[in-house]
Amino acid sequence: MIDVLVAGGGPAGLATAIHAALAGMEAVVVEPRPTPVDKACGEGLMPSGAAALRSLGVPVEGRPLRGIRYLDGRRRVDAAFRGGRGLGVRRTALHAALARRAAELGVEVVPGKVEGVRQSGGEVEAAGLRARWLVAADGLHSPLRSLLGLELPDRRPRRYGLRRHYRVAPWTDFVEVHWAAEGEAYVTPVGDDLVGVAVLSSRRRGYREHLADFPDLLARLEGPAATPVRGAGPLRQRVRARVAGRVLLVGDAAGYTDALTGEGVSLALLSAQALVGCLRAGAPQAYEGAWLRLSRRHRLLTGALLETRRHRASARLIVPAAQRLPALFGAAVHALA
Repeated sequence: MIDVLVAGGGPAGLATAIHAALAGMEAVVVEPRPTPVDKACGEGLMPSGAAALRSLGVPVEGRPLRGIRYLDGRRRVDAAFRGGRGLGVRRTALHAALARRAAELGVEVVPGKVEGVRQSGGEVEAAGLRARWLVAADGLHSPLRSLLGLELPDRRPRRYGLRRHYRVAPWTDFVEVHWAAEGEAYVTPVGDDLVGVAVLSSRRRGYREHLADFPDLLARLEGPAATPVRGAGPLRQRVRARVAGRVLLVGDAAGYTDALTGEGVSLALLSAQALVGCLRAGAPQAYEGAWLRLSRRHRLLTGALLETRRHRASARLIVPAAQRLPALFGAAVHALA
């Protein structure tokens, strides 16, 4: 019988399968799309995420990231990572590298989709396969999470993201977060001649309309657009629990606050390691607490920033406050990194 069946072959699902294989467990991934899959994401890995990739034995080309920079048109403030470098990497390159590592370790990827789950005794059945455990790594709007009744309602304003790439040389080794009244723009160097620019906002507009709020950034994007616009949202996903019998949730399926602090992929990689550790120890219920501990700083800091962002008057103070209190800004970046 399969030890770990993974629904979803994105970074979170593949990382889970790799950790399982390294732990001597048989892992099978069910994924309907060919690798690699592109999607809207910031593409910046915190130092903890870059270290997690190395621990998996996954080499991937990208641009080293020195820290985070906040800008609002008049002010700017930098905070360098204290514990190593982050990594700016195209999602397609990250996905392909994880898929290669999984294949090296004998992880089987089965074309298909998990649309139903049956649990009985010491096993779970899904997609015509039987396994001891099923891991739902099926994304932000996880069908499995919904099927298991693990979603919680959210009445807060919904936020959405749009991203594309520009064929220009990176002008910095920081991830830049540009703040404006209606949203933020995130600039991540991902290659020697390529930068990713993502915009996040609760206002539904076209990508070009969002970029018009950032004239200083727009002036730097002289090169042609290298990729089409991709979107994601609503971003915030509240989840009742990450364990339901013999099914465990990982990655965006496990819950998501916002892309504002750029922790998504790094948290997914670390959570995958924690999940497999709990299964190996025979303590699957311990994964809930492990996930809450891993994500606590991210949830608290991102939640506080989002609450500040909701009010126009306080949102205008974010960059000035970071500039006047650089030690506090640096501590926040360090906590997330």
